[in-house]
Amino acid sequence: MIDFIDPIYLLAVIVFIFGLKGMSSPKTARGGIVAAGVAMLIAVVATAAAFFFPTTASLLGLSGTPALVNLALIALGIGIGGGLGYYAAKKVQMTAMPQMVAAYNGMGGGAAAAIAAVELLAGSGINGLSVAGAVIGSVSIAGSLIAFLKLQGWMRQRPIVYPLQQPTNIAVLIVGVFFGVLSVVMNQGVYLLPFFVLTLLFGILLTLPIGGADMPVVISLFNALTGIAVAMDGFSIQNYAMIVAGILVGAAGTLLTVLMARAMNRSIPSVLFGAFGATEEVGGSIQGSLKPIEPDDAASLLAYAGQVVIAPGYGMAVAQAQQKVKELVDALEAKGVTVKFAIHPVAGRMPGHMNVLLAEAGVSYDHLYDRDEINPEFATTDVVLVIGANDVVNPAAHRQGSPLFGMPILDVENAKNVLVIKRGQGKGFAGIENDLFYKDNCRMLYGDAQAVVGKLIQSLKTV
Repeated sequence: MIDFIDPIYLLAVIVFIFGLKGMSSPKTARGGIVAAGVAMLIAVVATAAAFFFPTTASLLGLSGTPALVNLALIALGIGIGGGLGYYAAKKVQMTAMPQMVAAYNGMGGGAAAAIAAVELLAGSGINGLSVAGAVIGSVSIAGSLIAFLKLQGWMRQRPIVYPLQQPTNIAVLIVGVFFGVLSVVMNQGVYLLPFFVLTLLFGILLTLPIGGADMPVVISLFNALTGIAVAMDGFSIQNYAMIVAGILVGAAGTLLTVLMARAMNRSIPSVLFGAFGATEEVGGSIQGSLKPIEPDDAASLLAYAGQVVIAPGYGMAVAQAQQKVKELVDALEAKGVTVKFAIHPVAGRMPGHMNVLLAEAGVSYDHLYDRDEINPEFATTDVVLVIGANDVVNPAAHRQGSPLFGMPILDVENAKNVLVIKRGQGKGFAGIENDLFYKDNCRMLYGDAQAVVGKLIQSLKTV
């Protein structure tokens, strides 16, 4: 009898690839996500059919599938997990999407670690690959948990450092892996407890010294680790769908991690081990003063501009100001002003954070320009409106000796006028004073971004 399980898995993999391709562009991302969901459904249904309906599976040729026990618990787990996932997806605010992505990355890594644990306890599969999958999955879920806590504001967002941090982390990892190898060599499950405790601890310790400024890179990295862990498990239990899907996620996540690091002119090791932002910059050569402006005067500048470029950042997300920003865009375009958005690759707390928020508010993709596209236009732009962005618009990146030196930024300082909406005079996540705020062409609009943009909209009506 022909075994149809592998062709069904192959179909799922093909749909996965189309889904991943769709996610490469904001215009097709929604369709890509739907395709990936359909692919996962195909794989799950095919596997479930073989497990839960062995007679039907046999008729379809889904032979050779091992029997499962505790089917009621499995069904309960699927129901609870699916229900919670659906509820969270419907209720979570777009501003909290980075936390949700971090949490779901971790869940995937945790699932991979759990599969590896079962294989190690049963003594089946390829034990070396199971140990590797367990290590990577444990690091992913523990690190993602810390990333979630930092993003949610339930833990200090700046790097947490202590003496001999890296030697301690390496020692924890080595001892943890030793217990994992020992469990395989001695074929004793008792060694798995210290193995998982130490690998989970390593994931926590690895993430503690990483600050909020590096969270886009960290989220991408743990996404890649989850994919690699799944692929390792797939090789161990010889499940081709897991192998290919894991490799796709791992490769895509790795590429995205590298791109995010390059966007900050940083290396992956410096992100993981550099504790960037642990201490604030001292000294510097900033000259000038902060110059506030009233919303009425700022609205006049915007109304009589030929082109306005809006540079959003994390402050816009925190204030949930994207809807007001869309209203501002409509008001300006009604007056004949050309409006564009300058999107830095690491603005916000996850890759594409600003794109997601603006899309939710109904901003057309045609308004969005990445850093390389928009930077040449700043010199001829009448007004740049910076909304809650800090490090990604800091000209200190051009100043020799600054910790930001060499980081590609949005060159908003070159515009004729710069308006900055900011809650206070604090520094960004990198702990670096922003040279832009002291420039002669820069004015400060202090307050919550949503409230300030609302005042701008009202003032525009009288201009």
